[in-house]
Amino acid sequence: MIQDLPFLVSLIFMLTTLLTVLFFYQATYRSVVAMSVLLAWLALQGVLAFNGYYTVTAGAPPRFALAVIPPLLFILLLFLTARGRAWLDGLDIRVLTLLHIVRIPVELTLFRLYLYHQVPALLTFEGRNFDILSGVSAPIVYYFGFVKNKLSKGAYLAWNIVCLGLLANIVITAILSAPFSFQRFAFSQPNQAILYFPFVWLPCCIVPLVLLSHLACIRKLL
Repeated sequence: MIQDLPFLVSLIFMLTTLLTVLFFYQATYRSVVAMSVLLAWLALQGVLAFNGYYTVTAGAPPRFALAVIPPLLFILLLFLTARGRAWLDGLDIRVLTLLHIVRIPVELTLFRLYLYHQVPALLTFEGRNFDILSGVSAPIVYYFGFVKNKLSKGAYLAWNIVCLGLLANIVITAILSAPFSFQRFAFSQPNQAILYFPFVWLPCCIVPLVLLSHLACIRKLL
């Protein structure tokens, strides 16, 4: 864990991760398999990060690829296989919409990490990160889209696409700000928090679930 960082920051982030998993669990109509896979993945990544595995950033590809490549490959597999697409179509897009609320505490955590010199300013809402807008707008979209039924299909699709763009923006910035051989930004204060427990759960779990939620909704709408 990060030294000198208040435990409350880590605790809030762990609860945010748990909330994200619970949202997705509900979206799968309480699939025990889905929950088991997610918890096992969190446990594996937590153990690796807690023991400092990802703090070794030399080499190509970096060790950190083990945290982000498997979830991306799994998402790709879902869209490439008939069984995977059928599973995606069975997800509850109402819950997937509410899931994006977790982006609010994520952004607040990133700001706290910035204050403790663990991430650069450009990864916060004071820099290039506008992802908090996705979290703030999610309950509004849910209310007008699924409670009042006043949001058109086109507007809901546009919201998912815009929020997906905001996610892509911060993910690319975060990768290029991390202390890897291909770092391009924030050399004085790199994005190093993601190398440690529990913040490794952001790129290995929260971001993939947010990404999958958008893609699954877009697929259904199209």
